[in-house]
Amino acid sequence: MPTIAVLGTFDTKGPEHAFIAAAIRAAGHTPLLIDVATLSAPAITPDITADTVARAAGEPDYAALLARRDRGECVTFMGRAAAKLVASLQAAGRIHGIISLGGGGGTAIATAAMRAVPIGFPKLMVSTLASGQTAPYVGSTDITMMPAIVDVSGINRVSRAIFENAAGAICGMVAAFEARRIAPVSAAEKPLIVASMFGNTTACVTEAKRILEAAGYEVLVFAATGNGGRAMESLIASGLVAGVLDITTTEWADELVGGVLTAGPERLDATAKAKIPAIVAPGCLDMVNFGEPSSIPPRFAGRTFYQHNPQVTLMRTTPAECTELGRILAEKINRYTAPVTVLLPLRAISIISAPGQPFHSPEADAALFTSLRTHLRADIPVIEHDVAINDPFFARACAEALLDGIRNFS
Repeated sequence: MPTIAVLGTFDTKGPEHAFIAAAIRAAGHTPLLIDVATLSAPAITPDITADTVARAAGEPDYAALLARRDRGECVTFMGRAAAKLVASLQAAGRIHGIISLGGGGGTAIATAAMRAVPIGFPKLMVSTLASGQTAPYVGSTDITMMPAIVDVSGINRVSRAIFENAAGAICGMVAAFEARRIAPVSAAEKPLIVASMFGNTTACVTEAKRILEAAGYEVLVFAATGNGGRAMESLIASGLVAGVLDITTTEWADELVGGVLTAGPERLDATAKAKIPAIVAPGCLDMVNFGEPSSIPPRFAGRTFYQHNPQVTLMRTTPAECTELGRILAEKINRYTAPVTVLLPLRAISIISAPGQPFHSPEADAALFTSLRTHLRADIPVIEHDVAINDPFFARACAEALLDGIRNFS
């Protein structure tokens, strides 16, 4: 019988979560009540106490933090703790879906936990914030947010209907998830490869995608625009992916230098955790993204810029920045245990870094390539080609290297 985590702040919203748990039980599923309250004793008895959740964070000073009773600090901490606990429950197969009800604090905690489980895992947040700006809560995952309409404060003629629908929704999602999970894989279902792409690497990724699809794979392309990179990392973490064509690692330039399209410091981590074959190339690490020129921080005065369009300004990375980017990428790639190959297009890592183009800088490219070679594990192949990144030859080399890695891994 599937188990559904019912997670919430049981000090202020205990009866509401108990109502959801009863509806889940009536539908034939097993609720697992998880308390994430930090300020008062729970109004209902949880299956997993708030203290157990807090301990899951692995932070020795958590008791002192909670004792300060700073609501913002407590909410942030409990979000971290809940994420670790829920991820471990999901990985162990102890839960098959998760639901929560909340206002601002409860939504922040519960969605942090929901973002920690893979895409496709059922997750439903009934929130007073669901009709507004939900991006900070959903992130790059597939959290379903349902507007609470009224505050999550008691069971009344409106909240009863909302909560019953929510319980029915999560039970239906879990039923669909379980049916999909145990169903035999269709012979027609192609193994999945994910690829990172930017406008400056479109030709390369498009050609590599064509080759991989001809070899029998389905290729999903993600725009390396911050959200795209995070979404790709989430899908890799879901366990649905057979290989990674990470040609466009540009989001790390924004993360390091302070651009607007960062995918966060976890970019490139999911492949290591998923233990799947990959190729990695330094596509578009020559550029940091900003908005219109007036949005560029004053500290970058005097740098080399390129106006991509009225809303997007690109800044060339320096040799020093490229040295650090090479070290960071190598550090990430060194954690990969499945077959991985690094490919370097020596003539240009983007359209605009080619000879005669505005971001052409042999010194910066050399710093990047040298740093990568220096810091990579000795057993990781580094293949250099004296072509630009969008040359069909380079695209073919990337695709073939990934196919080789998948074959050797299988």
